[in-house]
Amino acid sequence: MSEPVIEPMADVRRHLADVIDRAHRDETPTIITRRGKQEAVVIDIDEYRHLRALAEKTEDAWLNQLADEAEAEGVSGSVSLEEMAAALRTRHA
Repeated sequence: MSEPVIEPMADVRRHLADVIDRAHRDETPTIITRRGKQEAVVIDIDEYRHLRALAEKTEDAWLNQLADEAEAEGVSGSVSLEEMAAALRTRHA
């Protein structure tokens, strides 16, 4: 992936097809700014899918690690899901 191009939204509007082609053909993302602030990025769909899969894999690994840590701590001092739901209902009543 190439270094991103940074462009104001007004410029991107004028040549959106070129921005998309650049993302797909050259694997060059475009960071879109509005009033000088970075707001969004245009990337190739395959890169987007890869990043989504990576994020999901990372999240799954993190959740599994949390579950393993909780299991290793044992059940002492823990509450069941039903107890937690009841406590939340009581708190909001």
